[in-house]
Amino acid sequence: MDDYMLPCINKKLFGVECMGCGLQRSIALIFQGEFVDAFYMYPAIYNLIVLFLYIGINIFFKFKNSNKVISILAILSVSTIVISYMIKLIN
Repeated sequence: MDDYMLPCINKKLFGVECMGCGLQRSIALIFQGEFVDAFYMYPAIYNLIVLFLYIGINIFFKFKNSNKVISILAILSVSTIVISYMIKLIN
């Protein structure tokens, strides 16, 4: 499976990982059943899964305050991505 993953263009060109680095590997780890390792690889993976599941379910079943919930989940996901990226840069 690792042979078919896309390389990070940002890392190839500039030598610095982008905010999305680790997402593919994290998804692969989830499919292999390694849930803790998936979180360590990309901490926002579970936030993103919940966000996209909620959006997908909301397409078929309209919820009352779906815009608020989607906004909160999106803010949580983006802030997790940014904070984990800054921590990765510091280390």
